[in-house]
Amino acid sequence: MTTITRRGLYERVVSLFGRRIAYGSTTAVDEHLGQQTAAAYSLQAWHAQQATVRNTSALAVQPGLLDARGRILAEALFLEGHLAGARANGLSSELIEALERTVDHSHELAVLLATAARTTTAEPEITGR
Repeated sequence: MTTITRRGLYERVVSLFGRRIAYGSTTAVDEHLGQQTAAAYSLQAWHAQQATVRNTSALAVQPGLLDARGRILAEALFLEGHLAGARANGLSSELIEALERTVDHSHELAVLLATAARTTTAEPEITGR
């Protein structure tokens, strides 16, 4: 059972209104990153079990790849907005460089997922006449 702290409850309520909390220390950011990681990995076994049951053919894998690619591309474009804002407002070069790398990798991941999705199609065989 997950215990919700006062801050965790506040974060959930705030997120319902499309807002996020900014942390003032790397310790708080690291704690949040740790919680995100733990939450994601807690579902790993379930995802593997579901994939084993459902992904019995390449075509069965395709919808998940297309969904993931769509989300990743949307996030890459979202991050490009953050990068543009950081540049326009003269934020630190360290932040701008980190965002540039993140945007580049996000686009690379979108391309890789598109390539993987293309491998799931069943091409019709061409027969000679």
